[in-house]
Amino acid sequence: MKIINKNSSICFLITLLVFSRLIPHPPNFTPIISIVILGGILFQTFTLTIIVFFSSMFISDFIIGLYPGMIFTYIALTLIGLIYYFIFYKITYKNLIFHSIFGSFIFYSVTNFFVWTYSDLYEKNIDGLIQCYLLAVPFFSNTLLSTIFFSYLTFACVDKIKNYFYKIEKNII
Repeated sequence: MKIINKNSSICFLITLLVFSRLIPHPPNFTPIISIVILGGILFQTFTLTIIVFFSSMFISDFIIGLYPGMIFTYIALTLIGLIYYFIFYKITYKNLIFHSIFGSFIFYSVTNFFVWTYSDLYEKNIDGLIQCYLLAVPFFSNTLLSTIFFSYLTFACVDKIKNYFYKIEKNII
């Protein structure tokens, strides 16, 4: 019974993440990074974290349209997932904002570096790199706000669910 519930929950989360990228929203305002940051708390395995975010990203990217350089988005998310898989047990309400900022900054830094490196949009010098990062600041602010918002929302939901099942297990309810 637990396997069915776990699989159903994972399928529901993937579906929710896909829809979060398909419905109209400000650019880069999705829960993807927050789910990757909290993957260790949600799934307890790095493999499952990767499966959930790769599935949701690829399905939605396939619907939206595959794009050049999308591999770099996946690389950035995988890097965030790796970092947070090893420190997820240290995430608390108090430091979640720091982790949200750090995860968003990793995503911003990695993806924009690859945009500068592999696109013809910017000169291949320090001025081009600076211009690339500066022009991406509006996207970063959306990434940051969404990651903070969805991280706290997800963390609170997980906390409430754990407390609920703890009370059931202890026959408090």
